[in-house]
Amino acid sequence: MSKKSDSDQEKKEPQLTDLPGIGPAVATKLESAGIYEMMSLAVMSPTALADAAGVGAAVARKAIQAARNMLNLGFVDGVEYAKKRENVNYITLGSKSLNELLGGKGIESRAITEVFGAYGSGKTQIGLTIAVNVQLPLEKGGVNGKCVFIDTEGTFRPSRIKQVAEHLGADPEKVLKNILVARAFNSDHQILLLEKISEMVKEGEPIKLLIVDSLTAHFRAEYAGRGQLADRQQKLNRYLHSLMKLAETHNLAVYVTNQVMANPAQMFGDPTTAIGGHIVGHASTYRIYLRRGKKDSRVAKLIDSPNLPDNEAIFYVSDAGVIDI
Repeated sequence: MSKKSDSDQEKKEPQLTDLPGIGPAVATKLESAGIYEMMSLAVMSPTALADAAGVGAAVARKAIQAARNMLNLGFVDGVEYAKKRENVNYITLGSKSLNELLGGKGIESRAITEVFGAYGSGKTQIGLTIAVNVQLPLEKGGVNGKCVFIDTEGTFRPSRIKQVAEHLGADPEKVLKNILVARAFNSDHQILLLEKISEMVKEGEPIKLLIVDSLTAHFRAEYAGRGQLADRQQKLNRYLHSLMKLAETHNLAVYVTNQVMANPAQMFGDPTTAIGGHIVGHASTYRIYLRRGKKDSRVAKLIDSPNLPDNEAIFYVSDAGVIDI
């Protein structure tokens, strides 16, 4: 009974047109400016809303206040917050040891899981495996959902998806149909694609996983040299905040891969460091470093997590995707 009432509440989510001064015409203007849901409007300044919607400052102020009241943007106690987290989903990684590394169930929704490592360490292979696994039923470690794959480096391989699906006993064509792929050609295109995802979810697409492979490639290529570092980091910061907002608003799991470079200042130990600096490090909920191990194995090291200890896991990449041995 309670489950039904929960889904009814989700369906009756307040719309932009429920706000005073925001009619269908103004709502259309806002949507064309990339503002689709109440939360985006509630956190805007009256000036920004007035410019985007073509309304007066007083109307904008009134609409923002109404949106904030509807969404109840204040503090909640710990018990209430725990209830909000009850609908967090988990997607199995295909390897028990990798799942254990992330608390036992796999990739978490409402969070950004960042994986970084050198070429061939298994970053994309994990992404392709979870793109299939998200479609599994709940009892098998999936969430009966679709996946969106933002490909910045041409790494998406339909043949590999079919291979993983066949090993799971699923229909390869059906699995491929549930993965929505977009090739991002520059950082602006990469940012624009996030708005498109919000639109698709609003239209009823059951998207439960967003993969960005790789997160930093375009930002790194377009903003070369120290002189452009501040601009790059600012743009990357905005992009990561948009990713987090998508994850929170639509209860999505976000998996991003990141490139690495060698830190010349490090005298001892592994000099490998992730691109994007502290901005990417702080924005990622879970941060995993991948490297090649002995006898074709891969080693995953949990670098950062809000609730889990630093640990390591060993896994393998096979025809079936990511496996234990």
